[in-house]
Amino acid sequence: MNWKRVLLICTLLLTIGLVNAQSPVDNRPNYVKSPGIPAFKLVLTDSSLFTHTMIPAADYTCIVYFSPDCGHCQYEADQMIRNMDSLKNIQFVWVSYRDFNDIKAFARKYQFDLYPNIITGRDPEYAVPSFYQVKFTPFVALYNKEKQFLKVWEQGVEIPELLQFIHKR
Repeated sequence: MNWKRVLLICTLLLTIGLVNAQSPVDNRPNYVKSPGIPAFKLVLTDSSLFTHTMIPAADYTCIVYFSPDCGHCQYEADQMIRNMDSLKNIQFVWVSYRDFNDIKAFARKYQFDLYPNIITGRDPEYAVPSFYQVKFTPFVALYNKEKQFLKVWEQGVEIPELLQFIHKR
């Protein structure tokens, strides 16, 4: 056997070994791989800073990624406010990357400040949409009392569906 053939066989064996040694690609979404609420820092509508560690205790936490000019987001906010009596056990965190004044106007329009279970802020580091790989707004992620992932609605959730999901648990 000549040295070129030996070198070729060794190269092939090494290549096959390296290919087989690589870990399989994990295509699961981040919120499945890391089921806790993701780290983020928000600038709230009153200009104070807020992080994921400051979310008040509640039976459920609902992260809503939105855009102030999105009609579906406006519908989501309107329906949430109309059904707030049924949603008091959920802590809502409305997050956007958009212009701070637009976020403030959105929160004002839906009177979010009247509800202690609603937090609204700007995500200047784009952490929330990056973590969830948001494609559409509103994007809704629900977590349990222990702040562990339960469910995602990638194009918003109808309030009756959210309530039904919670009552099944």
